[in-house]
Amino acid sequence: MRITGIRLRRLRLPLDPPFEPAWDPEPRRSFEATLVYVDTDEGVTGIGSGDTMDGFERYAGLFVGHDPLDVERHVRVLETIAFHGGRYWPVEAALWDLAGKAKGLPTAQLLGGASSAIPVYASTAGRLAPGARAESALTLRELGFRALKIRIDKEVPEAGLAAVTAVREAGGADLEIMVDLNQGWRMPGDVAPLLGYEAVAALAARLRDLDVLWLEEPLAGEDVEGLARLRADSGLRLAGGEMARTPRELAGYVERGALDVLQPDAVLAVGVLRARELAERVLAAGLWFTPHTWTNGIGILTNLHLAAGVGGGPFLELPFDPPGWTPERRDFMLAEAVQPSADGTLAVPDRPGLGFELDEEAVERYTVS
Repeated sequence: MRITGIRLRRLRLPLDPPFEPAWDPEPRRSFEATLVYVDTDEGVTGIGSGDTMDGFERYAGLFVGHDPLDVERHVRVLETIAFHGGRYWPVEAALWDLAGKAKGLPTAQLLGGASSAIPVYASTAGRLAPGARAESALTLRELGFRALKIRIDKEVPEAGLAAVTAVREAGGADLEIMVDLNQGWRMPGDVAPLLGYEAVAALAARLRDLDVLWLEEPLAGEDVEGLARLRADSGLRLAGGEMARTPRELAGYVERGALDVLQPDAVLAVGVLRARELAERVLAAGLWFTPHTWTNGIGILTNLHLAAGVGGGPFLELPFDPPGWTPERRDFMLAEAVQPSADGTLAVPDRPGLGFELDEEAVERYTVS
């Protein structure tokens, strides 16, 4: 079997009303997704998604004519491209989808098959007042979620802390709460200063009193020494690494004792294969491996197969914050949106590959190029 071509299809879903994520000063008036199709001479096609893939077309020929099941070779090629240009890990996701289809197995089985389902936490993002966020948390718990993540805007940390406090008071001790400061990355053009160590340490102390499960990206990602110090000083679990550029960067967090929870996103950070290699080391060290995922359902399923394959957890991130961010908006290109079970777990699909089906009518309707 040989790769005959890689096709991209860019989609755009208008959002009315718009969605206002806490990390972006501009409301989202549309949601864009790029589908990646890896075609073969035997009629098997793998499909991936999760990033824009801008500029990839010039590199597609580097894969044509090669065995699609030689994932190691293709990962090395993607790493050379990432050195010069973008990170095109949705191609690897499509290759794993293709490999599962070719072998008649769910991708998670190819990655180790350690578990068949993982509890998910509702990853919230909208700007809500403390009372409204507490009401939302209760609704999420009624839907089966055992945990949720709240983002704190570094510009107004007291407002975020008030929201965490309100959720803890409303949800009680049996609701796990994660908090994300989002200081490990920036939106394009954002040059505002980050919260300094002392301010973050003071915030961490108050979050510890609220019994949060972990504090995510409290400092700049490259501040490994600061993260290790905060981890020791705060007594909180620290999480990060969602958009690390290299496996070495992620390994450094483990070696320096900087993080408790490693979160490389399979379609944004270092890809599936390298993340699986990291997971083995992380889990052997008694740490947690649970990929970040803020993308569409195809990217979510890629991270689910990765985490389930290696035995990650204790939770997997699921973008879910109605009414602004719903499964129907997030997964508009799928025949069936990715949804947790009533017990708050997300099951690995039992179909070959990543296990999704496209809504071809929606794909046609929302294609822009």
